[in-house]
Amino acid sequence: MAHATLKIIRDEHAALAAMLRSVLLLLAQYRRHAETPDFALLRAMLFYIDEFPERLHHPKESTLLFPKLRLRSNQVAAVLDRLDREHEQGESQIRNVERALLGFEIVGESRRAAFEETLQRYVDFYLAHMRTEELEVLPLAERVLTEQDWAELDAEFSLNRDPLTGHEPDAQYRALFSRIVCLTPAPIGLGPARS
Repeated sequence: MAHATLKIIRDEHAALAAMLRSVLLLLAQYRRHAETPDFALLRAMLFYIDEFPERLHHPKESTLLFPKLRLRSNQVAAVLDRLDREHEQGESQIRNVERALLGFEIVGESRRAAFEETLQRYVDFYLAHMRTEELEVLPLAERVLTEQDWAELDAEFSLNRDPLTGHEPDAQYRALFSRIVCLTPAPIGLGPARS
């Protein structure tokens, strides 16, 4: 039986992976054209990463899904411990990326490489984190969680309204998502195409 929680988690992972890869592609475009990035757009993209995955997605995994898995199986206890630590580190890691971006914006070109390296480390970390969840945690959840567990998880995860997974953004986020989608150059977003 398909469970809403699994679809929501996978959709949110796909949206975040797309956003992370889009930031890298956008930076590559700016570098290829020897242009200064649109710092406001980059800040908006990083704000999304901080606002949705870090403050909505991860807490639900750590406080709802992982405890249920720990009750039903000890098969991935070490993996869950590591993922919980990574969730705890996520906020400081996104702050490091935002700080590196600020350094690039304020100090200039001499900070571009440091920002891009910090961002690449974060993207690599995050993609590996999500891969572990999808390859080890979610398949175990499908095998060991009860229908009652799923009912509780589905009720909570269904409250997630990430606009990048197809939900209408809340009023407070409408401008953010409009900026990200409309200003990001094609083929990444809907903005003017670049070569």
